Amino acid sequence: MKLLILLCMSTLVILQLQAKDYAVVTNKNFNTLSVGQIKALFLKKTSFLGNKSIVPLNLSSRNAVRLSFEKKVLHMSFSRLKSYWTKQHYLGHRPPISMKSQESIGVFIKKVDGAIGYMELKKVDSSLKIVYKWSD
Repeated sequence: MKLLILLCMSTLVILQLQAKDYAVVTNKNFNTLSVGQIKALFLKKTSFLGNKSIVPLNLSSRNAVRLSFEKKVLHMSFSRLKSYWTKQHYLGHRPPISMKSQESIGVFIKKVDGAIGYMELKKVDSSLKIVYKWSD
C-alpha cells in the first residue's frame, strides 16, 4: 500500500514538472485582455484597441509554445488555423508576423508600441506586461 501511494505521489510530481506556464505579453501600456480580445487580435478580426494599432506576433508554425497558444487560447487546431488563414489570404488578409524565437518576440514588443506576443512565463522579464496566462 505504501508503495502504491509513493508511486502515485511520484507520478503527480513528474506531471507537475512537465506542465508549463505561458503568457501573452505586451509593453507596459496595455491593460489585461480577455481571451476573446486576444483571439480577435491574433485572427486579425480587429487591428485596434481603442486608437492603438496592434501588431500580433507568432512563433514559427510547429513551435511547441505556438501550438499550445493555438490550442489553449485560440481554441483552434493547426489544420483549422491553416484553413482559416488560407481563406483570409483570398480576402486580402495576412496572418500575424512570425518570429524565430521567444526572445525576438520580447525585443520586438519592447521596440514597437502595440506589439503583442506570447512566450513561456519563465522568459518574461520585468520590461514586459503579462496580459493573459495559461498552462498546459
